[in-house]
Amino acid sequence: MNFFTIFYVLGSLLIFTGSMMIFPAIVSLIYNQGDIAAFLISMVISISAGFPLWWFFRRHSTLNIKDSFFIASIGWILVSAASALPFVIHGTIPSFTDSFFEMMSGYTTTGSTILSDIESMPHGLLFWRSFTHLLGGMGFIMLIIIVLPFVSMEGMYLYRAEASPGQVLTREKFNPQVKGTAIRLWIIYLGLNFLNTMLLWMGGMPLFDSMCHAFGTLSTSGYSTKNASFGHYNSAYFDWITIIFMFLGGVTFLLHYQILKRQWGLVKINTEFRWYIGITLFFCAIVSWDLWDQHMYEGPMESIRYGTFQVVSILTTTGFTTTDYELWPQAAQMFLFVVMFVGASAGSTTSGIKIIHYAVIFKHLNATIKKLLRPLEVYPIQINGNNIDSQLVDIAVSYFVINILWVLGGGGLMVLLDDMDYFSAMNSVIATLMNIGPGFGEVGPSHNFSGISDSGKWFLSLSMLTGRLEMFSVVVLFFPSFWKE
Repeated sequence: MNFFTIFYVLGSLLIFTGSMMIFPAIVSLIYNQGDIAAFLISMVISISAGFPLWWFFRRHSTLNIKDSFFIASIGWILVSAASALPFVIHGTIPSFTDSFFEMMSGYTTTGSTILSDIESMPHGLLFWRSFTHLLGGMGFIMLIIIVLPFVSMEGMYLYRAEASPGQVLTREKFNPQVKGTAIRLWIIYLGLNFLNTMLLWMGGMPLFDSMCHAFGTLSTSGYSTKNASFGHYNSAYFDWITIIFMFLGGVTFLLHYQILKRQWGLVKINTEFRWYIGITLFFCAIVSWDLWDQHMYEGPMESIRYGTFQVVSILTTTGFTTTDYELWPQAAQMFLFVVMFVGASAGSTTSGIKIIHYAVIFKHLNATIKKLLRPLEVYPIQINGNNIDSQLVDIAVSYFVINILWVLGGGGLMVLLDDMDYFSAMNSVIATLMNIGPGFGEVGPSHNFSGISDSGKWFLSLSMLTGRLEMFSVVVLFFPSFWKE
């Protein structure tokens, strides 16, 4: 492994993280709530730790794929640790374990929290908490590709280490230059964030809250500035605006680019997008119908509003809530639980298993059954109009299996670590591994993760990172063969 290059990149990440604290520091100055010193001290610590690594190892050699996997995992850990400092120094979250959990949850766009009274926090820290969503939504490594002077191949290795394996299945190609790709993705991403902020602000939400909620919407993250999340506002306008942008966050950003370029033919043949629309409409309809049938809300429109919001929020792994869905009928809760295992599109800001994997597995099962009936026939599996080979099918199946094994094994581990009931333990793993935020049971929408032990929080932080980096980039580090030359 090229440790000089690794140290150079990690040092750059620390410098960049410290530099980004200037934005919450400005917010701290505006509101003057006593948290400015925490950011200034944290900036000095982060930049001071990163500068020697950047300076002494700046004459770096090239990266290989192993280096990129290592950087993707360790880089997110370092960034989360540095970002936790303002909370520890200010005393809002005095425990480093809790602060690290909160920041890992922010950067991985999970939205799980240990905080019980969010509204009591200073505005600077609230902004920093939500700002991590903006930075982590498109991937921190994707952002650093823009900043560092990498050649295209090195940038491609880093991009592959952080990208979804589902993007391999869709064979997405965006731009021959990785840095150009990253810049265009970020322009689209920031443009949608700005539009979301303006629509919320024009609807009557304070500008500060509008920005923070927009950061958590397009990034499909879920941190709110209010204890009751979007339920605080009780506004149909805010709910529907957020539904639209959560849905857009769940669309692969390649598709956003194709729409801007009016490449309607490519949009039309996109397999995952068609499945995404169909799955979303199905679960929204069935949950909304159950809420209306059980008279949970006044009239069908209210049922559709609340049902659609929660389905889209969980499907896109956002985690915003408008109500305590654990008070809903059992059927509605069951469908929400199923949705937790879906996730949206590869190449979007969402996490989870992703729809493309289900599409490939379903097409593979369909072809296998047909093959049993007609052994001599050939049934190709097509994604976006292209045939895919058996190796890509293996990727989809393996990815699905390893996620389920992590949920089952992790649930058992949480029972041992925290003596939780198995349903709550499994939900704590699902909520973090799929980067959803709230789950069911002891980690449901009316609870948080504060009651979990430190060891449990460290494991769930690992689950967040593993889910955000799409499993393989983290799991590969635990294989002895990875460390062999």
